Amino acid sequence: MSAHWIAVASAEHVRRGREAGFMQVNHGKAAPLRRIKPGDGIIYYSPTTILREKDGLQAFTAIGTVREGEPYQGDMGGGFTPFRRDVEWAKAEEAPIKPLLEQLDFTAGKSNWGYQLRFGLFEITAHDFALIAEAMGAAMKAG
Repeated sequence: MSAHWIAVASAEHVRRGREAGFMQVNHGKAAPLRRIKPGDGIIYYSPTTILREKDGLQAFTAIGTVREGEPYQGDMGGGFTPFRRDVEWAKAEEAPIKPLLEQLDFTAGKSNWGYQLRFGLFEITAHDFALIAEAMGAAMKAG
């Protein structure tokens, strides 16, 4: 893997992408997906189970490796054609973020740790990727 990323979406939306082997971010925008390259590691963080609900899930919900190919548009019906990338999702369990807050480079020592998550997609260190993968029980290598 050359880069490692966290994407943010509700667990329900992540589940749909996992089942179909793709990811999408920022309401289907293409530009963020162009930053990601084949072979990059991707982890989804889900603040909630269902979009716009305040259920406080706050967990990592999927982990995988971006497949070969470029972003493409999928058809969700009703004229909505969000951009996606194909991902090889790993077998993993959800892992709450709170036990990891003081260990992750992007959250350690920050009282406003959720701020970065508001951007929908951001790069993380190999250390953070490995730590989250371990918490999720995923057989993934960072590097």
